Amino acid sequence: MTTSNDASQWGREADVFAAAATDRAVPIHAVRGADDDTALAALTESDRRWVAANAFRGAAKSHLVLADGEGSLKAVLFGLGTGERGEPCGPDELLLGELARKLPASRYCLGEGWREPQAAALAWGLGAYRFYAYKGAGKEPTDGERKAAHLVLSDAGRERVEAITNAIWRGRDLINTPANHMGPAELEAAARALAARHNAEIAVTVGDDLETRNLPLIHAVGRASPRAPRLIDLTWGRSDAPRITVIGKGVCFDTGGLDLKPAAAMRLMKKDMGGAAAAMALADMIMELRLDIRLRLLVPAVENAVSGNAFRPGDIIKSRQGL
Repeated sequence: MTTSNDASQWGREADVFAAAATDRAVPIHAVRGADDDTALAALTESDRRWVAANAFRGAAKSHLVLADGEGSLKAVLFGLGTGERGEPCGPDELLLGELARKLPASRYCLGEGWREPQAAALAWGLGAYRFYAYKGAGKEPTDGERKAAHLVLSDAGRERVEAITNAIWRGRDLINTPANHMGPAELEAAARALAARHNAEIAVTVGDDLETRNLPLIHAVGRASPRAPRLIDLTWGRSDAPRITVIGKGVCFDTGGLDLKPAAAMRLMKKDMGGAAAAMALADMIMELRLDIRLRLLVPAVENAVSGNAFRPGDIIKSRQGL
């Protein structure tokens, strides 16, 4: 068993929000269909003619930019439709994620018509996500690839929106990283960085120690790979708080073992560790928001590969329970 106090960072921050400031932010008004006058009532006659000329009727995901007399951004109208989304898909405000990368570079804020502003802000953050790590040999994306549109957040709910957005961005980054750069050891490194960020405890059991500690099935799945299998075990929170355990599947690549998958099925097997990434993102949210729980995060991290010691279809392997 190994432990670590590594203080390296876990993932990136979602640079899509801005703090409230004295300089003006362009309001984004929600329009719920053609009969919604909430935002349209305050428009000037010139603005109304512009809306009519563009046939903007507040259809879901549609938007219209308004300019002032000097040609600068004045406001944005964003259509939410007539409420056809509804539950269980979530509030209509989640549609704002469509707009995060379509607007010109500026500071924006939520204007009139938003019934659930936190949902809208979260949608903005998630809709702005893009994975650029391998574009242009590591070069920063151009303005055309990532527009600097930032949403100003009010103090109410700001911490929650940022915590959720950042955690999901980091989880998506893990999933999108190719398997040659995201194996069991790299997933462990990300978990150690997550633990260091929140001052959590972490222990990792690697390779043949899995059998010594009676974890034979994790060992069996990953033993054929030169990248040793492991169990990542993170704990956080006061010891007498309500206990929650989150478990995420960390198969960093799944060939199917000796039952090799066909090419089409194997193409995206780097994402077979998506459960681990989601569990780590959830743990990040919990710790960032300082929820009063005793959290335990378990991630069995393996690469299911092919070699002479791979387990075979029909093999019988004793589990931790002795079955």
